[in-house]
Amino acid sequence: MLKPKNNFKVVTDKKNARVILPNMLTLIGVCIGLTSIRFALDGRFEFAIIAIILAAVIDGLDGRIARLIKGTSKVGKELDSLTDMISFGVAPAFIMYFWKLNTLGRFGWLVCLIFVICVALRLARFNINSGQEPSWKDNFFEGVPSPAGGILVLTPLIFSLTNFDLIQINYDVVVPIFFILTSILLISKVPSYSFKKIVIQRKTTIFLLFGIVLFFGLLLIYPFNVIAISAIVYLGILPISYFHYQKLKRQNEDLNVKDDDDDLEDIL
Repeated sequence: MLKPKNNFKVVTDKKNARVILPNMLTLIGVCIGLTSIRFALDGRFEFAIIAIILAAVIDGLDGRIARLIKGTSKVGKELDSLTDMISFGVAPAFIMYFWKLNTLGRFGWLVCLIFVICVALRLARFNINSGQEPSWKDNFFEGVPSPAGGILVLTPLIFSLTNFDLIQINYDVVVPIFFILTSILLISKVPSYSFKKIVIQRKTTIFLLFGIVLFFGLLLIYPFNVIAISAIVYLGILPISYFHYQKLKRQNEDLNVKDDDDDLEDIL
């Protein structure tokens, strides 16, 4: 007697399964970014800053994990942009408004609006340019990326939580200046390092790992001091990235001119 065939099969779409993990990380980043606003409402600005830093770490991981496991998708790309808008646009603006900008009245709220609008414009431009063919320009962002911008506007608050008491700072003046400068950097075309394609020689890997462990060790012990210094160092790297970009641009223009000359035929 023949046994009946079992026609029931469980079909698993491996592509959809790979997409779930990075999208889950992105959604966790949204939750952490929104939670930072709750901390700011309660006056716990230290936890609000830590939440933004965690959101930035997750933002750096989800895309890399998606590319590593080949789980990239159009939904994940749009979701990542919306997450950046909330975690590094809306949340930092609210945190700084509750901390200092609310004392400046309507001008303080105007500064917040300008910053959030610039983050939105920055993300829109990034989405348009991200579909271009790979080139040496992939090592640079056009303008400051939104996670870096969200942390930069928090720098005065972070600095106030450190033990750097060498100078007296008028935060009523410094905070709006940081907002305006960061907004300009977001929508500007100043090239900044993307750190997406970093090539490390095998013999220097051990030193890189040691540096990473040392950095995170100091971050755990002196969190706000390390974050404040890192923000200042990042601002100092911007001119270096600009001149490096211009140098590579000239080199590639010279190569293109040489290639065009090689294609010409001497008919004389």
